[in-house]
Amino acid sequence: MTPREAIKLLFERMNEEIIGQEHIVERFIMGMLADGNMLVEGLPGLAKTRTVRTMANIIDAKFSRIQFTPDLEPSDVLGEERVYEEDDKKVFRFHQGPIFGNIILADEINRAPAKVQSAMLEAMEEKQVTVAGHTYELPELFVVMATQNPLEQKGTYPLPEAQKDRFLMHVKIDYVKMDDEYRMVQKVLHDGHRKTVYEDRIPQDLIFAARDEIAKVQISEEMGKYIIELVFATRYPLRYSKQLEVMIEVGVSPRGSLALTKCAQVHAWMRGRREVTADDVKEVIHDVFRHRIIKSEHTKFSGIGNDEIIDIVIDHVPAPKVEFKRPS
Repeated sequence: MTPREAIKLLFERMNEEIIGQEHIVERFIMGMLADGNMLVEGLPGLAKTRTVRTMANIIDAKFSRIQFTPDLEPSDVLGEERVYEEDDKKVFRFHQGPIFGNIILADEINRAPAKVQSAMLEAMEEKQVTVAGHTYELPELFVVMATQNPLEQKGTYPLPEAQKDRFLMHVKIDYVKMDDEYRMVQKVLHDGHRKTVYEDRIPQDLIFAARDEIAKVQISEEMGKYIIELVFATRYPLRYSKQLEVMIEVGVSPRGSLALTKCAQVHAWMRGRREVTADDVKEVIHDVFRHRIIKSEHTKFSGIGNDEIIDIVIDHVPAPKVEFKRPS
């Protein structure tokens, strides 16, 4: 099985289990291929947990779920050193927390206090944890899917803007179409809530091989400058539009430039292209910029969303035309 065939199989199997959420399934796979972490926002019951669990079930990977609550401690996430009696001596041994997995579901991360969020986000950034002066490496395949419930804000600790920036993408999940929801109900009535067991799980080596192929997807000089100009249009909006100047308080960080580049490469690779086009950039820019743009106070009161601001940015930055070749 080639890396491309493995990802196609992953996509097909996930869509069999997660009906009507093809866009979200694709974004989850993109996040894993880009070696980045995802911030997922949606109302309860929209299959956020099921999507993450299904992905880990299809891949030969360890799944960990962390339910964040206001009384959670960093040790509940990272792990702790425990004392054991051996030969009349006290021995300290590190007991790994749920963060030591491959695909981590950080459920309702905004319900955890700041010290737990900080510990979690440090692990995401460094891919290692430090406990009692000792550093422990996390697995090579390590992806965090953090969820937020926008419905309830009481008893929550909203993620600071600087911490949100550490997420590769901010994906929003909405209700499925009527036909898809009917199919979902029929599937549950027929199959119940039984967990599908795959004997031929996709090995992690194919995920890493896919990442190697994605790294070879070319970005022309014109396309690279286009990506950077999109970022700079959020930092210096007056150069492009007085309307943008009024809307944006803080623009996209350098992490955003890297994230947009990587996601565009993944998007191109998933569609069989060797080179990134403007369409690839436009397809992923909303998910990459959505949590990185800080609106002005005026814009907050006007009810204009970040997605609308991103649309204006796209309209004011001319896209280059780049020819591409499909793999032979």
